[in-house]
Amino acid sequence: MAEHPLPDPALARTAAISIFQAGVAAADPYQAVLRCLSSNDQRLSIALNLSESAPTRTAAWPKIHVLAFGKAACAMAKAAQERIPAHSLAAPAIAVTNYENVAAVPGIEVIGAGHPLPDSAGLAAAQRCAAHIALAQAGELMLVLVSGGGSALLPYPAVGISLEDKIATTQLLLASGATINDINCVRKHLSQLKGGGLARLALPADLHALILSDVLGDDLSSIASGHTVADASTYHDAIALLTAKNLWDKIPFSVQQHLRLGQLGNIPETPKADDAAFINNGYTLIGSNTLSLHASLTAAAERGYDAKLYSQHLCGEAKTVAEQWVKDAKQLLATGIKQPTALLAGGETTVTVTGTGLGGRNQELALAFAIAAQQHGLSGAWTFLSGGTDGRDGPTDAAGGVVDHHTLARLAAAGADPHALLANNDAYHALALAQDLLITGATGTNVADLQILLLYP
Repeated sequence: MAEHPLPDPALARTAAISIFQAGVAAADPYQAVLRCLSSNDQRLSIALNLSESAPTRTAAWPKIHVLAFGKAACAMAKAAQERIPAHSLAAPAIAVTNYENVAAVPGIEVIGAGHPLPDSAGLAAAQRCAAHIALAQAGELMLVLVSGGGSALLPYPAVGISLEDKIATTQLLLASGATINDINCVRKHLSQLKGGGLARLALPADLHALILSDVLGDDLSSIASGHTVADASTYHDAIALLTAKNLWDKIPFSVQQHLRLGQLGNIPETPKADDAAFINNGYTLIGSNTLSLHASLTAAAERGYDAKLYSQHLCGEAKTVAEQWVKDAKQLLATGIKQPTALLAGGETTVTVTGTGLGGRNQELALAFAIAAQQHGLSGAWTFLSGGTDGRDGPTDAAGGVVDHHTLARLAAAGADPHALLANNDAYHALALAQDLLITGATGTNVADLQILLLYP
């Protein structure tokens, strides 16, 4: 029989976290790769989608080179190694992941690197990967396993740009409230591997990518900055974006110079769809925010909630999104609900940083929701969770936050001003004081964010 939760804060918090964890589990990278690959002694078959009757790409590749990068790299590489015929595997496979997700995997060279900001270890890893890719020959397969975070983890700046200059540019974009697509547009034009550069480097070998998407809408050219797919954006686009964000005069001169030379045609553009790099190039999308969101909806229904989809593309400034969601929830309650209700969303909000505090988009969204709930008089018992499926929200050890109708009272009891903390972009310390941080540890996957609002009649 389905569970029917009481409007008790502790029970509601447990329910919200359980529903969130169901979404994370649906993006398990190890299982996703195992579902996609199969082999006999001579041939490897790669499913082209996740349906039971999916067509496959099958060949007797004499050598299969494996390169994994992203937050799920270790688990994905381990699964691929188990499926590929041993005599075909060109050892060792390489897996580059963020430090929190580093795990020893026999037969795989695991490299830790910086995220969300790239570091020198990531640069060394990118150079190591480039050398690995160059070993692949015609008739062989380069199997690339891509997951969220891969863009920052493999920083290989274009000639003439230092890693420090690229990091400075990334920091400016992150603080400006730029979307992930905006950031990737710029990064692809400052890199030797992003924006299809890896695919070009892999020539003349065949290439296939298994992709775990952390991008809304699953735009392949945006996932980890699209190392293996064509890039439609241009140097002109990157310059226009930086200008619109009032960052052009703030970015390093070497970046300005490189982008100008590219716009003038003095530096080759990122490879477009008609490039030779994509003739023997394929991909399979093995996980996404949409798949995880539907798993969370199922989990909410199984716990006795009337599970409803609020948004499968939640985006925009976190504070604005929070206020609108509160208004929508208040309107729903005004119409009357007869059973506990769960409103779920998937997406990725943004934060325009103007303060000096600590936090991330999920923490800011959670704190802003609690404040807006009080301002707009959201009545009754409610619980709101916003969390990153990777277990890390911004430069913190939290995945996000879980707030309820008692959050502001707990902050008041601690002598804290939630409005001042939010204005300073200090959601982390606000939620810590309220004991409302969502701490999961690194999950080993990344399919953007999930949000859960529980309402009670």
